[in-house]
Amino acid sequence: MIDLSTEAARRRAGALRADLSDDDALRALDARMLWSALIEPGDGVAGALIAAYGARAALEIAVGARDLPSVRTDELRAGRRRWLARLDDAVTAAERAVAAGVVPLTPEDDQWPRRLDDLGVHAPVCIWWRGRAEVLSLPRSVALVGARASTAYGEHVTAELASGLAGRGAVVVSGAAYGIDAVGHRTALLAEGPTVAWLANGVDRAYPAGNRHLIERIVREGGAVVAEVPCGASPTKWRFLARNRLIAASSVATVVVEAGWRSGSLNTAGHAAQLGRPLGAVPGPVTSAASAGCHRLMREYGAQCVTGVDDVLELMGSLGDVHESDSPHRADTSHPDPHDRLIASLSATTPRRVAELAQRTGLGGDDVTAVLGLLALEGRVIEGPRGWRRTPR
Repeated sequence: MIDLSTEAARRRAGALRADLSDDDALRALDARMLWSALIEPGDGVAGALIAAYGARAALEIAVGARDLPSVRTDELRAGRRRWLARLDDAVTAAERAVAAGVVPLTPEDDQWPRRLDDLGVHAPVCIWWRGRAEVLSLPRSVALVGARASTAYGEHVTAELASGLAGRGAVVVSGAAYGIDAVGHRTALLAEGPTVAWLANGVDRAYPAGNRHLIERIVREGGAVVAEVPCGASPTKWRFLARNRLIAASSVATVVVEAGWRSGSLNTAGHAAQLGRPLGAVPGPVTSAASAGCHRLMREYGAQCVTGVDDVLELMGSLGDVHESDSPHRADTSHPDPHDRLIASLSATTPRRVAELAQRTGLGGDDVTAVLGLLALEGRVIEGPRGWRRTPR
């Protein structure tokens, strides 16, 4: 029998064990709602358990209503201790969400943004939202991220990009922070385009408080405010970093407009690169510390140089040619054509070997080699002694 650390946790676990045997109780208090409060964002142990047993059976294992699997790894035992310590918080968070009229989206819902599934066991167990959920699954979504302490130059470029993208029917995705994030959201709304704000706290509260009006405006004017943590959750440094992976995963491409050498936006860019998403960066004055991170992305990580909306649409590949009347549930939204995936993962200056390209694109090594051969015949890629490069325009 598991060891529950507090008397309150023992009582709550006993109540949940009884509830979990009753299907009606489970329907009233969905297992994924509880999971979102039991775990911290990106908990791979919980993700693997849910993937193996399903959310409800995994929750039974977590609260002790079902024995641990026969393979009792140290990670699973440690995870159970973490989860049990939050039993009271989990139920309270679910009750708070019901009171606020906020409901979650789960992977079983038609409106679930399938691009998040690329995160594997680190994908959110559910997402909480306000506004218009369908914008989360639109095929053309671009993350515009950058410094909180933005310059007039960075804000001008962000406004130009956001306005142009919104005018082409693209969704502007960002994190509702001060600076570049706020300019991107605000300009998209001015252009009457949809925008999505991912928060590091519960959607029942505005953070930063100074952007409360902007966040509420996103909800009112056809956008969406989204989080993977439940109502009542507070923002923390770790949750901001974890939130960044959702900005990258939910977008077709990521563009860093302005970023210092150690900007948090580079974390978002790193997630985009790991997921094989196209990555762009806006160059700035070489004397500007606010653009040092963008220059670093172009020099060290193969980010494409972005100077205008057309560059972003090219970065998005074939999805940039989708018409507004097209269905928002295109089959290639989560699984783009292998040719496009390889082109997006290649740099014009930094050679990359087949093994690295396979990791970036999720394709098999033989598939990468075959597609590279076809692209070479078309003159779109070049092979050198250190690997493959994209042909310069």
